[in-house]
Amino acid sequence: MRHYALLGALLTSLAGGSGAQTALPIPHFEGQVIYQVMPDRFFDGNPANNQGVNRDDPRAWHGGDLPGLTQKLAYIQRLGATSVWLTPVYQQQAANSFGTAGYHGYWPADFRNVDPHFGTLADFGTFVKAAQSAGMRVVLDQVINHYGYEAAAVRLRKDWFNTQATCDTTRNKDVDCPLSGLPDLRQSNPQVRDLLLGNANFWREQGVNAFRYDAIKHVERPFLNDLLAADRRAGTWTLGEWFGADTGTVADWQKAGFDSLFLFSLQDAMKASVMGEGSLDAVRQVLARQGELPRPGEVALFLDNHDVPRFAQGSLFEDVGQERTRYGLRALMTLRGVPVIWQGTEIAMRGAADPDNRRDMRFEDQWTPAERAVFGATQAAIAARKASPALSSGSQTLLPTPDRVSGQLLLFTRELNGQTVLAAWHSGNARRTYSLKLGSLGVKWAALAATPSLYAGQDAKVSVSGGYLHLSLPARDAAAFRVQ
Repeated sequence: MRHYALLGALLTSLAGGSGAQTALPIPHFEGQVIYQVMPDRFFDGNPANNQGVNRDDPRAWHGGDLPGLTQKLAYIQRLGATSVWLTPVYQQQAANSFGTAGYHGYWPADFRNVDPHFGTLADFGTFVKAAQSAGMRVVLDQVINHYGYEAAAVRLRKDWFNTQATCDTTRNKDVDCPLSGLPDLRQSNPQVRDLLLGNANFWREQGVNAFRYDAIKHVERPFLNDLLAADRRAGTWTLGEWFGADTGTVADWQKAGFDSLFLFSLQDAMKASVMGEGSLDAVRQVLARQGELPRPGEVALFLDNHDVPRFAQGSLFEDVGQERTRYGLRALMTLRGVPVIWQGTEIAMRGAADPDNRRDMRFEDQWTPAERAVFGATQAAIAARKASPALSSGSQTLLPTPDRVSGQLLLFTRELNGQTVLAAWHSGNARRTYSLKLGSLGVKWAALAATPSLYAGQDAKVSVSGGYLHLSLPARDAAAFRVQ
């Protein structure tokens, strides 16, 4: 969905009316690898705050908390992630709605306090200090569209919310009507505007480096104008969630001032091509639009998250789901952008729609050998990405492949400062060797002896001789090779 006139106004405002958005420093996350955590479903570090916990009920509190997250930072570091994104830790409505507790954090009652199930504001400070001491950035989820169903503000501040009459008469149903029936904030109310801008300042003061903004499709645009301008002045990196966003939507919002959005169209294509039996042409079509993006290195890339079924759930067979999740994670680490890994994807956890996709995280002492193998492959792929400037932040160029193999072979280069890495995705069901003319690929590479993949433990090779590129690739896998 496009809103060109409004986006132009946003751009002008963000630039302070000067017509140049570069007047303020632009935050960067290119080169980062984000690990997403839902604290209640991660690790229980303090059993004393387990009021109402019932781990047998997928809609109840499960006991994970901020002390547990702090204790498990070493695990996230060992995986190789450089940033941690927390779903909201606000104090939630006390009552359940629809048989569900506010364990997920998206039913706030007090935006500037930590829910007792997660711990205290001091616990949050301890976590932030630990993360920063480890050289990690902290991304906090921010809710700006609504309060929880049972929050006191809904009764006490009726003028803060859109009414049913407003919803009935508006043309903009996405913004002026409730999302899933949640009390819909009217950001044009000066008190609401000040509250939400103040919330961002409050959490910045706690040491947060970046915000993931929930459900931006449903928020008034003039308020987003003010919010993004304030974030830019503060040097805060911003990641917006527009569910289902394609390249055009991401491009529009980057022009409007968001540093990043989630590229849902790529996630859909990878689900069909990498996890499913579909052609890689769907992925190629998404990547071919990269030139539309003002900041392609900042776009958030993901296989799954807390709002969609688990990537591994795409196969009926657990072993196939594990193999293809490994493929997907290796592929993700070849792409330009900011990879985001949802807790448990690194071991190919399964799970259908919410709340099944939010099963409790399991750690090394509970893993199967197959899960250990997926973790090891993920860890190695992240390490290779971080060790290669070209993979971390280089340009990305699609290479043409013959029509006869385009559905099962995707090739592109990542280049930076004279270093060239070739990414190869292979969706064939058996190991195969490909020999392709360099001229048909549009490259002029010098002779290269057989070279292994940058991903440790992977049996994949590339060589260049006689004007041909030779690739030896395992079935259903993605590899990266240093070619220059």
